[in-house]
Amino acid sequence: MSVRAFLGGACLLSGLFLATPEQTALAQTPSAPASSPTAAPAEPAAPPHQKWSFDGAFGQFDQASLQRGFLVYDHVCSTCHGMRSLTYNDLAGIGLSSKAISDLAHSKQFPGPVDEDGQPTTRPGTPDDHFKSPFPSEAAAAAMMGGVAPPDQSRLALIKPHGADWLYAFLTGYRMPPPPGAPMVPGKFYNEWADGHLIGMPPPLVEGGVSFPDGTKATVDQQARDVSTFLVWAADPHRNARHHIGKGVVLYLIVLLLLVIAWKKKIWNRRDGH
Repeated sequence: MSVRAFLGGACLLSGLFLATPEQTALAQTPSAPASSPTAAPAEPAAPPHQKWSFDGAFGQFDQASLQRGFLVYDHVCSTCHGMRSLTYNDLAGIGLSSKAISDLAHSKQFPGPVDEDGQPTTRPGTPDDHFKSPFPSEAAAAAMMGGVAPPDQSRLALIKPHGADWLYAFLTGYRMPPPPGAPMVPGKFYNEWADGHLIGMPPPLVEGGVSFPDGTKATVDQQARDVSTFLVWAADPHRNARHHIGKGVVLYLIVLLLLVIAWKKKIWNRRDGH
């Protein structure tokens, strides 16, 4: 095996561990056939890039930020938005203890079996339950929210282009009052990053809207950063573990490469009679 071939295989193998779900999905998507040239629609402007601890191939989630972000989700976002892909047990990944997870799940009420009179009952949640939905069904959510069900947030950071940057820009993009000349519709709010700059959801974050146990000041900016971090984690909860494995794979391949080079030099020296 040549050194070049070895390096190619090493890059491919390490990429399997370091690639994000978005990159993996893109790589597995077959190329579309060329179509006749048409005027492509203008892409929306990219939100300003923010500095995130999880950026890059070896980035890691900040557990303190994750825990604050979950608090914002649980106290603010979960009143309208579900997160059906996560169970309460998954919160061990952000550093919550088993007792904290059990207490949290137990504080939620879930539909239970019907009683002996055929009436519905409720039961306390368990750590194995998926996050409680704020609505009994999609139809009920749409009926209660003006015809449009609030989107589930489990994969929101993957669905939205620019992920965390867009989430942060959107959450901090409300303008009250709106800029002069901005279109306004009764019951709508101006947001620089909403489609058409108008959205029916009022600003979800307010100064001091939550209280962080670690003493961090709950500004709108801080809440937006922390809940954006949590939503990225929720969409890819195994990123930290994958990056740890990726680091080990890269180190292993470097050592193996050095051994291959040393072995190849030894073979060449023997062939040259040295």
